[in-house]
Amino acid sequence: MGVLNVTADSFYDGGKFIEDEEVVLQTKRMLDEGATFIDIGGASSRPGSDPVSTKEEIKRVIPAISTILKSLPKAVISIDTTSSLVAEKAIESGAAIVNDISAGRADKWMLETIASLGVPYIAMHMQGNPKTMQNNPTYQNVVGDVFADLKKFCNRASQLGIDQLILDPGFGFGKTLSHNYQLLNQLEKFHSLGFPLLVGVSRKSMIQKILDVDVENALNGSTAIHTIAAQKGASILRVHDVKEAVQVFQLVNYLNQQGSTPKTLA
Repeated sequence: MGVLNVTADSFYDGGKFIEDEEVVLQTKRMLDEGATFIDIGGASSRPGSDPVSTKEEIKRVIPAISTILKSLPKAVISIDTTSSLVAEKAIESGAAIVNDISAGRADKWMLETIASLGVPYIAMHMQGNPKTMQNNPTYQNVVGDVFADLKKFCNRASQLGIDQLILDPGFGFGKTLSHNYQLLNQLEKFHSLGFPLLVGVSRKSMIQKILDVDVENALNGSTAIHTIAAQKGASILRVHDVKEAVQVFQLVNYLNQQGSTPKTLA
């Protein structure tokens, strides 16, 4: 999943892709590098960010979706939003997937909207909201608590007839550095929920802090964490750097194939 933020304040690519030409060129670049789909967001969710009005979010994302599909009609687009109205407008404009960092908690109509639209839905775990989520996030047991929350969500989604789910444990969203690595270390636990897993760690502070680098120099660390996530069964990596993430999957997939090859004596 290639990240495309049409915002001015996203933590890494904010302000880079505002004009139509920039949006199309970046989308084409990511698709050429092997992205399966493009995740477009019109509201930053970095820690401490302020909310954006639904009107402003629509103003940012709908023209971007239309522009991309006009130039690249085969592109598969995911809309990154917590608003049911934005999700509905985006799907009407040609987006195919909804990616919601709040798993329906930010908008009481989101899950009903997804059920009526019948599209795949990415549900992420988040404690709090982007403005406050990093103010002392606390769990009894982060892996157990996140698992329980996602299981509860899956049950609710099932009752509404939503069965095309992708789950995201929400790295960096209401988690400390230790919480993030505990989740990564036990990522396999979430497979028992029965849905594909998405991991979004690209260039995040959980990498920067360990390696003592800034966001511009966090690619190598991102690739290392992506490799671990892929080995632990992540189906989707949400990334800023598509080529490197595709290479991760190529290598891990080949490695996994070798595990099923009968051993022979030399």
